[in-house]
Amino acid sequence: MNLHQLQPAPGSKKAKKRLGRGPGSGRGKTAGKGHKGMLARAGRANVAGFEGGQMPLARRLPKRGFHNPFRVEYVVINLVTLSALADMGTITPQVLYEKKIVKKQSKPIKILGVGELSKPLVIEAHKFSQSALQKINQAGGHAKVIGRA
Repeated sequence: MNLHQLQPAPGSKKAKKRLGRGPGSGRGKTAGKGHKGMLARAGRANVAGFEGGQMPLARRLPKRGFHNPFRVEYVVINLVTLSALADMGTITPQVLYEKKIVKKQSKPIKILGVGELSKPLVIEAHKFSQSALQKINQAGGHAKVIGRA
């Protein structure tokens, strides 16, 4: 087979429907759009949320509250959970992800002081509560704050 012998599979290529090309074409005059109305006009066929002139649902419902686009949502982990990983020595977000304690790597981690630590640990996280910092230091460990990636 040569390049000049290549051709598409039979039936895979279909001619474009030619609209508005006279009465003999079967799609002449209004080109299949009917007479007048929104669907006959150019550019206004399917506007999202348009309800035929009725007040749209998005405008009928009351608006409440405020959504802060800059809010940072942390994955919260307690010291109880980290005490189970005491043999690790250094605990990083990567270790927490590999041990399936954290589901998403994209969210920052905050350590809370619920529970006790028996062994000194080096814990790397994006944020620590005051009680967590105290308990980590009392156990002889070290809390390292890391920046967001």
